[in-house]
Amino acid sequence: MGISYSLGRMWIPCSLGGMWISYSWGGMGIFYSPGRMWISYSLGRMWISYSRGGMWITYSLGGMGISYSRGGMGISNSLERRAGEARCDSAPEGAFGRINCQAASRNAQVIPAGSPALVHHPCVHPSVCVPQLWMGAHPRGDAVIRDNRIPQKTLGQWISDNPACLGAKVKDTFQGHLPFLFKVLSINTALSIQAHPSKELAAKLHTQFPEHYPDANHKPEMAIALTPFEGLCGFRPVAEIVSFLQSVPELRALIGEVAVEQLERSGSDDPRGVAAALRVCFTRLMKSEKKLFVDQLNMLVKRISQEVAEGKDTSGSNGDLLLRLHSQYPGDIGCFTIYFLNLVRLEPGEAMFLGANEPHAYLHGDCVECMACSDNTVRAGLTPKFIDVLTLCEMLNYTPAPSSSKIFPAAQSQLDPNVYLYDPPVPDFAIMRIEIPSSIKLYLLSAVDSASILLVVQGAAVGTSTAAASEIPLCRGSVLFISANESISLQLSSPDGMLLFRACCLL
Repeated sequence: MGISYSLGRMWIPCSLGGMWISYSWGGMGIFYSPGRMWISYSLGRMWISYSRGGMWITYSLGGMGISYSRGGMGISNSLERRAGEARCDSAPEGAFGRINCQAASRNAQVIPAGSPALVHHPCVHPSVCVPQLWMGAHPRGDAVIRDNRIPQKTLGQWISDNPACLGAKVKDTFQGHLPFLFKVLSINTALSIQAHPSKELAAKLHTQFPEHYPDANHKPEMAIALTPFEGLCGFRPVAEIVSFLQSVPELRALIGEVAVEQLERSGSDDPRGVAAALRVCFTRLMKSEKKLFVDQLNMLVKRISQEVAEGKDTSGSNGDLLLRLHSQYPGDIGCFTIYFLNLVRLEPGEAMFLGANEPHAYLHGDCVECMACSDNTVRAGLTPKFIDVLTLCEMLNYTPAPSSSKIFPAAQSQLDPNVYLYDPPVPDFAIMRIEIPSSIKLYLLSAVDSASILLVVQGAAVGTSTAAASEIPLCRGSVLFISANESISLQLSSPDGMLLFRACCLL
């Protein structure tokens, strides 16, 4: 039995027989681990988790979530979606989520300028792996304010009552709303084949199918790798696609000889003709009758598996990737898209930008991601979620390009060599990667004329600001909301420096 007291909080842990009981600010937690049962209650919220056989059941403020992770597959549903909840097509256990869930649960903070104290939103129960962390004010993932001295309950409500925090240009341009959504993704199981609509298409889809397209905004996005990262992005050069059509007869059978020959005859001097032929081939693939494509996929998997067993080179059929995706999504039409879409590999710090109508899928790795404040996604494969093949095939950008063209460069700041800026060709957001070396012990986060969200990926420091009522402890997983034109001074305490990412809107 142990009792500890800190800053008005009391914890009473008891481990005899595998039982833990804790009390904190009127919140009671009961944890029992033999048989892997956890029950906790805190500030009116209850969590019940059971992990035997890979099952978790969670209840929080009227929201029920059920996740099943055996074999790397997860299905989650929650009536209350908040920043930090599992929102991937699957529930992967990547490095950042696995390592950081406890840190994020303790340290996720929102600090608006002029607020009387820190504002907290605990992201998840510490025992839960985080596949995706939302940081922002989207209605389906609005950060929750935990400081009782602040009347607003969410970041979105606070911004609505204090729109000047956005900065004058941002406030006027985006009608008083935070224009971006910041995320961390930890991916072990591939996410869906998807694209995001333009503003015009988003408005149309939202009007017609609001249950599937929850807002009227576009969703350009950027992913910056935290670990070695793999994704599919954009259509391959035609020569690569034709090569696969010649070496993968199962793919050719689905598309048909007429469409294949049209693509083979298309010339680089006729971009419209190439795009039209590519559209026909891809659409015929995605609209294939289910029994037909399942039979062809099974034949392909059997053939490649046999070649692997015989020690043959299967790179001409993209064999390794096909077998991996088929093991995750057996019988899914999305497995064939690897022959049309570029495989893009990013090293930490490298990025790819995904504009409207760009086909893509994240396959593996950890990344930070920033996007316009939207949750509109058109899916067509590698997912148990709603798919909209017709819309996807009609909306896509069918311009082929090499994978190297999909890597988005960062520009080192001329004012601060520790800052690298990713500034995409959209007004909604930009991202700064801030690498503070161990030789620097005092660092100033400069003010910008935009609200921003800061994520600590590595290192520790204590921050001070005229807007904060007290010092701000920062460590791996900490998240800060910083109002426009506010600066923060960091006193570094980690021996290895710090790695930070800062999302903002630079108009």
